Amino acid sequence: MARHATLASSGDSILVLVDPQEKLVRMIHNREEVEKNIETLLSFASIFSLPVVLTEHYPKGLGYTVENIKERLPEYRPVVKRIFSCFGVPEFQEALQATGRGRLLMSGIETHICVEQTVLDALHRNYTVTVMADAVGTRFPKDHEIALDRMRQAGAVITTTEAVMYEIAERAEGDEFKRLLDLVK
Repeated sequence: MARHATLASSGDSILVLVDPQEKLVRMIHNREEVEKNIETLLSFASIFSLPVVLTEHYPKGLGYTVENIKERLPEYRPVVKRIFSCFGVPEFQEALQATGRGRLLMSGIETHICVEQTVLDALHRNYTVTVMADAVGTRFPKDHEIALDRMRQAGAVITTTEAVMYEIAERAEGDEFKRLLDLVK
């Protein structure tokens, strides 16, 4: 069945986790929601066999990926960076290219800095980008709102964690769907 181009699918999507690090996470105004949704997305990625790419921004100063997220990763191999856009690091671009997929499902911290710059650079490189608004966060709500608006205007799809999971599931049947229901209950 032909579907709208903005709908994500399991065959074309990569989950990108931007900098969910100790010192950053604790400053986020909607911390609990963002962490919970990233954890849910990681469980979902496992069910639907989505590749996961993790970044850490200057871990020596900002700490490492928070433990509750790290323990849900299929493997802990962060792309370490000191530049805000993940595309400034060749290892990030290589990790994406190795998947052969073209849609980035964006989550992480901070919405208006590393997430936004990565999204804009991804769009510039002809990736399709979906940002889960409830799985990205900032210290200040206004920065979050403006960054989401800017990314939407640039061509990113802005949605929620639950919405993107149902897009990828596509149908209410089978073992994968039953496991999805356990995540959203």
